[in-house]
Amino acid sequence: MPEVTYNSKTFEVDEDGFLCNFEDWGPEWIEYVQKSEGITEILEAHHQIIKFLQEYYQKNGIAPMVRAICKNTGFKLKEIYDLFPSGPGKGACRMAGLPKPTGCV
Repeated sequence: MPEVTYNSKTFEVDEDGFLCNFEDWGPEWIEYVQKSEGITEILEAHHQIIKFLQEYYQKNGIAPMVRAICKNTGFKLKEIYDLFPSGPGKGACRMAGLPKPTGCV
C-alpha cells in the first residue's frame, strides 16, 4: 500500500488517498487533508460533519449516504461542498478517516 508522510507521521493509504487504518486518524491527518484539499481554515462546521461521519461509520461499518449527512447534520449539500470542495464522499469522508465510500469517484 502507498504511504504519505506529514509532520513526521506516516499514514498507510489506499490508491485514492484514503486512510487504510481508521485508528491512524488524528490532528495530523486532518491537517494533511486540509492542505491537500486547499481548505484554508478548519471550522467548527468541519468538526461537526467529521464527528457525524465517524460515529455513523463506527455504528454501521460504512459511510453514510449524502442525504443522511444533510439530514442529520442540518447542512445543505451546497454548504458541505463549501466546506469540503471535493465533496462529502471524497473530501469529508477522507478527512474523517473513513475508507472510500462505495460509489465515490
